[in-house]
Amino acid sequence: MDFEFINTFYPMYVKAGILTLKLAFFGIFFSIIIGILCMAVRYYNVRSLRPIVSAYIELSRNTPLLIQLFFLYYGLPKLGINLSSFECAIIALAFLGGSYMAESFRLGYETIRKSQIEAGLSLGLSHTQVLYHIVTPQAFSVSLPSISANIIFLLKETSIVSIVALADLVYVAKDLIGLYYKTDEALFMLVISYLIIILPISLGLSMIERKIRAR
Repeated sequence: MDFEFINTFYPMYVKAGILTLKLAFFGIFFSIIIGILCMAVRYYNVRSLRPIVSAYIELSRNTPLLIQLFFLYYGLPKLGINLSSFECAIIALAFLGGSYMAESFRLGYETIRKSQIEAGLSLGLSHTQVLYHIVTPQAFSVSLPSISANIIFLLKETSIVSIVALADLVYVAKDLIGLYYKTDEALFMLVISYLIIILPISLGLSMIERKIRAR
């Protein structure tokens, strides 16, 4: 192991790690919004939008992120729509993650018994108050493990975005291997970088889950 090589090039991994975190943050943020909107359409049974949501979820979950990225980065310009690599990556992550988040939220809301909603309404609460005070807290508690798993999944899926020339962690590792043939060192820094990013988030989410369960 060439530690001098590691010491020389680790700043590149730090910069790439920051980019990876930005991609993950925006991808996860928009996927949660998409998931909530899709869940709302299903929960309130909006008939005009329900087929669209169902088609989106099936399309998203049954096509690889790599293919989605290729379509956004190479396909859309032929239709006159030009997006940067960063924008393509965020859209693809949100498109993929939104379907998984929608299913996670749906799982939580479907566990709430109708009797609880009826009890809230009988006490004089409005539908909005019932949703906010009774349904959502319980649904979130049930959905949280699945949501946490989706967050970690999307963090790891950022490793695909190097295919559209984004200088993320995988891109840097491949670049260094191609230039200096230091495979062991480059991959070692890659593994450590992902551990530094994902492990604290995973532990933090687990801690939040335990606290919510203890209530």
